[in-house]
Amino acid sequence: MTTLPPLPMTHPKLTSLARQKLPCFPSTIPRSQLIKEKDDIDHYLEVNFKGLSKEEVAAYRNSCKKNICVDMLRDGYHKSFTELFALMEKWDALQEAARVRSLFWLQRPLEEQPDKLGHFYHHLTRAEAAERKEYFEDVYNNLYALACYFSNSEDKWVRNHFYERCFKIAQRIKIDGGKKEAEAHAHMGLLFEEEGQLLEAAEHYEAFHQLTQGRIWKDETGRFLNLLACESLLRTYRLLSDKMLENKEYKQAIRILIKASEIAKEGSDKKMEGEASYYLGLAHLAAEEYETALTVLNTYSKISIDLEDDLSLGRAYEAIAKVLQSQGKMPEAIKYLKKVVEIARNNFQSLDVVRASTMLGDIYNEKGYYNKASEYFQQAFDTTAELRNMRHVDETKVHYGIAKAHQIMLTINNYIESEDLTSLDYLLSWKENRSSIAPHPIIGGSRKPTMESLYQIPENSEELNGFPDNRKNET
Repeated sequence: MTTLPPLPMTHPKLTSLARQKLPCFPSTIPRSQLIKEKDDIDHYLEVNFKGLSKEEVAAYRNSCKKNICVDMLRDGYHKSFTELFALMEKWDALQEAARVRSLFWLQRPLEEQPDKLGHFYHHLTRAEAAERKEYFEDVYNNLYALACYFSNSEDKWVRNHFYERCFKIAQRIKIDGGKKEAEAHAHMGLLFEEEGQLLEAAEHYEAFHQLTQGRIWKDETGRFLNLLACESLLRTYRLLSDKMLENKEYKQAIRILIKASEIAKEGSDKKMEGEASYYLGLAHLAAEEYETALTVLNTYSKISIDLEDDLSLGRAYEAIAKVLQSQGKMPEAIKYLKKVVEIARNNFQSLDVVRASTMLGDIYNEKGYYNKASEYFQQAFDTTAELRNMRHVDETKVHYGIAKAHQIMLTINNYIESEDLTSLDYLLSWKENRSSIAPHPIIGGSRKPTMESLYQIPENSEELNGFPDNRKNET
């Protein structure tokens, strides 16, 4: 967790001489070329460096990899040599496995990367020397420096190796009150989280959280370690709850999310507390505990209002609308969804507009308000067309087409039930052209309402009076 200042790299004489001919020769150079280069080097050394020893000549001829290994053994760093040799063997094994599976291996052979070899030599030997003197904090710092150096995506397995070593060493450090141990638990939690082992990750994050409680330790960016522990635990608990919900283990998911909510409150971060309430509310919704879900989600919406976070507020309103829709309270659900559309448009969140508009269209379509359904489905379709997101375009196009078909179906039914020559002419004309059919005119009080008259209702009448069971049979 702590960024160390760059240390001056020291190299023994053999390594320094070897680095003068970097980069190291690849193993694919033809033998004839190697012989010629050897003769050239011999001649150059004989003319210019008559005083060099055999070891110095060997250092100039050998690869960087071999020189570093020789230096480690010669200087008595046998543990460092053993560890480096094991890492190099694994490196080669991974490269060979990728070749067998016909995969593209991004990494060059280690002997062709002298900078990495140099870091291995520098920090491993310093760590071994510190361990002999039982300076375990220096051991940790050098191993952690290697973990940070190999943090890029293709070298993560090297990083993980040193995270594990840091964890073992950190438990032997007693002079810092447990800070290094807490950081090591955080690193191990990240390691297991990336590998998908969430239970193991949660165990390490819980230890990280416990060690940082009541402490004012900060990381290199100035953030409190306890807050980072809370965030890490919340993230892991949420991932665990997602798996539980997929398996319909609702009680377990709610239990772990309640625990996450308590930890979020402890972190004194309102945004984090709101996030925890959001996921807990969704879990109660999945378990069909609607009243509890509404209570929790209303807490999330209040926090979002206090923080003036429109995006979170839109997400809260959408979740509340889902709960109300599940309860059959469609007018209330519509109110919240319209707020979601407004917030999303004001914040240029096009996908949120699409999602909320589609939900509105579904509600109106289900209740027989086909004009309104068509209006919202068209809004969703037009938005996806602007985004040029083909997957969403196809989906919204289907919804829009269904709503339009319902409109035409109801109009045609009205003409058929009219049983007069004018209606028959309209039907025959539509059948020949397959174009838009004119709305049915209202003739007399007993005639069924047309589509246009059916939907010429006040904007909020649905919210005030509720939906009828079947608008098509209304007279």
